[in-house]
Amino acid sequence: MIDTLYQTGAGLLGGAWPVVWTLIKIIAVVAPLMICVAYLTLWERKAIGWTQIRPGPNRVGPYGLLTPIADAVKLIFKEIILPSAANKGLFFLGPIMTIMPALAAWAVIPFGPEVALANVNAGLLLLMAITSIEVYGVIIAGWASNSKYAFLGALRASAQMVSYEIAMGFCLVVVLMVSGTMNMSAIVLQQGQGMFADMGLGFLSWNWLPLLPIFVVFFISGLAETNRHPFDVVEGESEIVAGHMVEYSGMSFAMFFLAEYANMILVSILTVTLFLGGWMSPVAFLDFIPGWIWLGIKTFVVVTLFLWVRATFPRYRYDQIMRLGWKIFIPVTLVWLVVVGLWIQSPFNIWQ
Repeated sequence: MIDTLYQTGAGLLGGAWPVVWTLIKIIAVVAPLMICVAYLTLWERKAIGWTQIRPGPNRVGPYGLLTPIADAVKLIFKEIILPSAANKGLFFLGPIMTIMPALAAWAVIPFGPEVALANVNAGLLLLMAITSIEVYGVIIAGWASNSKYAFLGALRASAQMVSYEIAMGFCLVVVLMVSGTMNMSAIVLQQGQGMFADMGLGFLSWNWLPLLPIFVVFFISGLAETNRHPFDVVEGESEIVAGHMVEYSGMSFAMFFLAEYANMILVSILTVTLFLGGWMSPVAFLDFIPGWIWLGIKTFVVVTLFLWVRATFPRYRYDQIMRLGWKIFIPVTLVWLVVVGLWIQSPFNIWQ
């Protein structure tokens, strides 16, 4: 069907069709993502409500299902206030630079075999490069606001994000070592090989089992990288009243939250792709279920883990966050780089 659509469009539009086709694919990825982000806010409030033995949002629409739409309408019609001492150009550039990498990174995420917006061979490297840009948006927003609270929040955010990017980068290097490729689709396909996969127990051949410490470090670093609880000192309502976002309102404020939740889904689907078999079914007798459904189920479970952590753990102090990143996670990942390297060169290599 897709091939027929592509051939029809190419016949009608000629040389302009590749550009139109790319725009169609971008819309096909971004539009559902924005819907997922909107309803993730509702799922978060519902999940935390159930954890605290209360119903959660239930007033707008049946079972509260229209709450995200009401929130969006409210934010769209709110005034965007520009502080008198702020740098106008950079003030509006900050939210844009924060949300654009969160959306652009989805270009290399595989939704199935050969189903990606851009199935490039260096997809893992491109993903790391794109996501590292986001910290500049936070720094620009904090500095351009000309507010001491915003500036302190931006300093915290940049230090925290850079610190945990190092640990996440080492985790990705370990996955690269065992996979032998930076192509995201090939990394998923590599997890479908081995003794357990041949027995029909695919979930035991995924990277989470042999790389369990790396899997745990990657997930927790993802919490810190997205400024999620218990690493949300960047917003620190009780200390710096919302951090780098304190001077923002209306849709400029909403763009920061859209970026946060889009990043949360991105880190979740990246965790699924690298460690949990991507679109592959956990056992052979469930192979009849389409791969995109498995990808959605796994991503939903990992996203729910983000919410469970928020409902369970207290917020860390800033010094505890830095100590965890620099004194525990980075040494652990460095040790596992050596361990996996020796493992690959030994006769017990399970990734051959």
